[in-house]
Amino acid sequence: MPQPPSTHELPRVLNASHATSIVVGIIIGSGIFLVPREMMAAVGSSGMVYAVWIVGGLLSLFGAMTYAEIAAARPLYGGEYAFIKAAYGDLMGFLYMWSWISIGKPASLATIVAGLTRVLGSFEVFSFFSQPAFRIGEAGPLLWSQVVGIGVVWAITLLNILSTRESANVQLVLTWLKGLLIVVIAGFCFFAAGNHGGWHNFATSFTGAKGGLTGFMVALIAALWAYDGWSDVTQMAGEVKNPQRSMPLALVGGIAIVGALYMLTNAAIQYVLPATAIALADRPTVDAMRLVAGHWGAALVTIGMSVSMAATFVGSSLSGARVTFAAARDGLFFEGLAHVNRRFKTPDTSLILQATLTSLLLLFIGRFQALFSLAIFAMWLFYGLTVSTVFVFRRRDDPATRPFSMIGYPILPAIFILAAIGIAVFSIYNDPRNSLVGLAIILCGIPIHYLLKRRVSQT
Repeated sequence: MPQPPSTHELPRVLNASHATSIVVGIIIGSGIFLVPREMMAAVGSSGMVYAVWIVGGLLSLFGAMTYAEIAAARPLYGGEYAFIKAAYGDLMGFLYMWSWISIGKPASLATIVAGLTRVLGSFEVFSFFSQPAFRIGEAGPLLWSQVVGIGVVWAITLLNILSTRESANVQLVLTWLKGLLIVVIAGFCFFAAGNHGGWHNFATSFTGAKGGLTGFMVALIAALWAYDGWSDVTQMAGEVKNPQRSMPLALVGGIAIVGALYMLTNAAIQYVLPATAIALADRPTVDAMRLVAGHWGAALVTIGMSVSMAATFVGSSLSGARVTFAAARDGLFFEGLAHVNRRFKTPDTSLILQATLTSLLLLFIGRFQALFSLAIFAMWLFYGLTVSTVFVFRRRDDPATRPFSMIGYPILPAIFILAAIGIAVFSIYNDPRNSLVGLAIILCGIPIHYLLKRRVSQT
């Protein structure tokens, strides 16, 4: 596919291993250590928990296979933005970019960093994180956790500016490390549980569960949140070597690796703890390891969570800035955001904007927790819209230009789209205020798009 006319180009410096580590590294954050509680509290039995994990994994796989076909044929900067724009025009592409920068990415990054500092704060050496660092006028005290979080944001942003490949190498190392930690934790739960564990725990149930369709949907959203992040690698498709092979391998292979690790971790927790204990625990993985290996076992889980969230942040911050870069490069957003550093060949201006917005959210993180709910609603709207582009491209393009064809077309992408619509509708039903606010923010992008378009036409 021909690239849009532009002098702003980024080199292809990432291989299939980097791309796969971005998929696995971004997906596996703190979710696997926390969502087993949410899922058990929603459905109440081990069998239903595994059913939810399987459904969530299959939906993610269906989406990943569709994205793989699209990205292999269109290895463009910006991923979903580029696909939506190519299929449905500038306005829809801009609305995706607008929701990404105003709702999704800064809020997601701020949430990851805030979670990382909270987890690190559980260690005695970092106990000062909860103490005030200094005051900002009438806004009240700024905690050390916020100061450290902002420092992490800018340190990783600097790494991303200095070298895309070195950032990806850091991501690769952290992803291997987190995978190793998960296997070690699961091994301890199975082989060192002693009297604390047994297969009989899989037959227990939690009688206080929501149950029914509502419980299943609550658990499914929790599982999909744990699986979320697989699409981010497509935003870097323009920087991946041999994307026709590397993108399908990273997306489909990454989901398979994550699914295996998730099922292993969930089984390890349920081997140690009965259903009621899982449903009532704030951090079931920590509780399981504390029973098995004492305080140092709980500390190992905390270290695993820290490494996991650090890897998620590195990959997510690396890929996120490519959306605004691509929109600016296409003339749909401020031209300066398409700037490429002459020395390091990275989108430095877009990375700085992303870090600035994330830092602002961290300064006022207590007021922005609702943005995560907004992001889930917007995210699944655009997931469904992106997957729908495969029907447009199949009708429009010559099959000979398609290097990878997904299996199960058109049934599997149709199932994914219906699921995305169902999740969006359920989000409105379950949290109408935040969902409608999210929709309003997205729609605000329409007048902004035409204002920017008029500005460009007048210059």
